[in-house]
Formats: sequence, structure tokens, C-alpha cells
Amino acid sequence: MPPQKKVQCEKRLILFIDEPFHPILSNHRLRGKLKDLYSINVAGDMRALYRIIDAETIEFVLLDTHSNLYE
Repeated sequence: MPPQKKVQCEKRLILFIDEPFHPILSNHRLRGKLKDLYSINVAGDMRALYRIIDAETIEFVLLDTHSNLYE
């Protein structure tokens, strides 16, 4: 990942910790085969997919471009 995108990803993940439903993140639950996961926008076309473990814990499971994740 290019350094500039990496920095943007890090900033978005920090924002996610502080305000998980900030509009810039486009946080939403997925459908279909990925219905147990949620997605946030972390840098341009990059998406981070995560699952909720419990009320205080999430697990990031995938980081890739929108087109690669939703083929």
C-alpha cells in the first residue's frame, strides 16, 4: 500500500475508534455471503471489513479495494 494511503487508513481507524459512525466512514452492515461483517471506508477505494465480537470488541478481518472485496 502506498505510504499516503497507509497514513489515511491509520487516520480513519483512529476516527473509527472515537466515532464509529462518522459519516466519512460510511460504516454499514454487509449483505449476502458477507452478512456477518461490517464495512468502513478507510482510503479512497480501500475498505476495512470487521465483525462484532461483543459489546466492547471488534475484529478486523479484511482490508482491500472495494472491487476486490465485492467481486
